[in-house]
Amino acid sequence: MVATDQLSAVFSALADPTRRAIIAELAARDATVTELTAPLSISMPAVSRHLKVLERAALISRSRSGKWRASHLEAAPLREAADWIERYRRLWDSSLTRLDAHLAAVQAAERATDRTADDHKEME
Repeated sequence: MVATDQLSAVFSALADPTRRAIIAELAARDATVTELTAPLSISMPAVSRHLKVLERAALISRSRSGKWRASHLEAAPLREAADWIERYRRLWDSSLTRLDAHLAAVQAAERATDRTADDHKEME
């Protein structure tokens, strides 16, 4: 599937655990491909391919200093993804609050019914 918009590109890039590990590493500091490859059990070309995906999603930028090319985490696309998710988290929280209220009302009604049944048994 080809991502057609920025948010889709971000979520597509974040779908891979290796790319998420790279993001986590870059959250701590800028790093070269060699530095990013060390903790991962994949080759440098594979890391480079992951970096290209992250770069296309605008999640990282790359700069050159001499013969070194460092990758830098770009936070803005992550914030846009987090904001998108936050809208739905609030919706789910609202639904869960209404479900809690409904369950509390059902349980209260069941307790009232049980007390009425007990009262009738005592009267018999």
